[in-house]
Amino acid sequence: MDSGIISRISGPVIVARGMRGARMYDVVKVGDEALRGEIIRLEGDDAVIQVYEDTTGLMLGEGVANTGTPLSVELGPGLLASIYDGVQRPLPVLLAKSGDFIGRGITAPGLDREKTWDFVPVAKQGDRLGPGDVIGTVKEFQFEHRILVPPHTSGAVTEIRAGSFTVEETVCVLDDKTRIPMLQSWPVRLPRPHAKKLDPVLPLITGQRVFDCMFPVTKGGTAMIPGGFGTGKTVSEQTLAKWSDTQVVVYIGCGERGNEMTDVLSEFPELVDPRTNLPLIQRTILIANTSNMPVAAREASIYTGITIAEYFRDMGYDVALMADSTSRWGEALREVSGRLEEMPGEEGYPAYLATRLSAFYERAGRVVCLGGRDRTGSVTVVGAVSPPGGDFSEPITQNTLRVVGTFWALDTNLAYRRHFPSVNWIKSYSLYLDAIAEWYDKSIARDWKDLRDKAMYLLQKEVELQEIVQLVGPDALPDSEKAILEVTRMIREDFLQQSAYSDTDAFCPVEKQYLMLKVIMTYHEQVDLALTRGVSLRQVLALPLKASIGRMKEAKSPDAVRNMQDEVTSALSKLEAER
Repeated sequence: MDSGIISRISGPVIVARGMRGARMYDVVKVGDEALRGEIIRLEGDDAVIQVYEDTTGLMLGEGVANTGTPLSVELGPGLLASIYDGVQRPLPVLLAKSGDFIGRGITAPGLDREKTWDFVPVAKQGDRLGPGDVIGTVKEFQFEHRILVPPHTSGAVTEIRAGSFTVEETVCVLDDKTRIPMLQSWPVRLPRPHAKKLDPVLPLITGQRVFDCMFPVTKGGTAMIPGGFGTGKTVSEQTLAKWSDTQVVVYIGCGERGNEMTDVLSEFPELVDPRTNLPLIQRTILIANTSNMPVAAREASIYTGITIAEYFRDMGYDVALMADSTSRWGEALREVSGRLEEMPGEEGYPAYLATRLSAFYERAGRVVCLGGRDRTGSVTVVGAVSPPGGDFSEPITQNTLRVVGTFWALDTNLAYRRHFPSVNWIKSYSLYLDAIAEWYDKSIARDWKDLRDKAMYLLQKEVELQEIVQLVGPDALPDSEKAILEVTRMIREDFLQQSAYSDTDAFCPVEKQYLMLKVIMTYHEQVDLALTRGVSLRQVLALPLKASIGRMKEAKSPDAVRNMQDEVTSALSKLEAER
């Protein structure tokens, strides 16, 4: 173990001399209190270290000990329902050790060393195993936790045991004497390996109409939610965590306000998973690194989270990772970069900001897992961005835009009008529409994309018409264009707007989404047809159809919405016949 002494202190960044033999990203113990840190630059025998804890009280000349290992996370049974800080210290354990405020130098293993788990072998003595092969399973709540052969490990099984074990005890022995426990360790900055990356062709169903139907994201895809204060970024991510069709959720509170993380920590254990009717926390891992916690640990938190997500992906599960927010992570990079006296880029962010963001989002994907061609898993990354003043031209937003596939732009004006989710349909987009069209054709309907494109055209047409209305008033428009304004109002209020507090409308199945949009677009087509045959718009609007369409979102089943389509056609046909 190499050791040195502190020669300079600048906030969370210190310089230690005499660190010959140290490597980049080695974890070190700093000072008499053994504060954890990570080497981020080497200059001769000097090592520049970012410390994950408060450096107040450190003195020049105190010792620095190198552990010789990179920052790693512990992976194994016990992760689910856990609450960690940015470097995987379990917060409930820290609370028991130091009270309401985390004491300096306190460490705790990421996984409980005393709890035992019932291990059920899948492999047998004599089986030849390679990286990623399943050797057995453990029941964690109602979740099947698969114990895998670690990467870069292979051999024939000479011994495998069933029974109750701690995570450190050996459950399998290979012919080269390699002992495999249920616990794995993996460096957070190194992506976990996989056999093959697959195309993003399966949509991530969220139950939110504006996401699924208008701007979808795929399993293994990437999305960003930028928005100013109060636009609903955190609520949107919590909604996605609750309703998305994934088996595991990793929620990273990266530099968020303490009260927001308190809400998450108190609400998630109370939320019920709509698919299993069990507490949502039982399939969730929370990483809480609030804005008053040390800035260097904030920089590490997103890597901790995505490494845990990749571990569950390797078991063959679909994982949703929510990073709230990457803006605070970028601010941590900027602060550390300033302490390092690096040449600043735009708005003071480091020049490598875009590279770091790209490397993070590139770890998303749907893959064929190691250890079996029939096992696929995915990590979908949704990152919230908090641009100052809602300015989307700032560096974090712009650099994220270059690498993500879906852009959900939250709008302050919509939020003030109580339109939620407050996604701006003009600014937002998805690059996955063509990739998932085949799935929608087979699973929902062949005209799904045509309906969606027509609805988007009408919404864009509405913007043009509103400009005319503001200049000359609505009476100057012909009936056909007044009808467009009426239909786009339906799209906005009866389709895109969704209530998270409604038992019926909080989650909308994809089939119902399609049928609701089909009803509105059928209404548009039939009104157009009626107008060309001499029916006045006033007569059309006098029909009770508007109120019926507005009640579609509360329909209990898709069949009720399907019947609405026939009602629209027959009512307008009857109006023409009466004329």
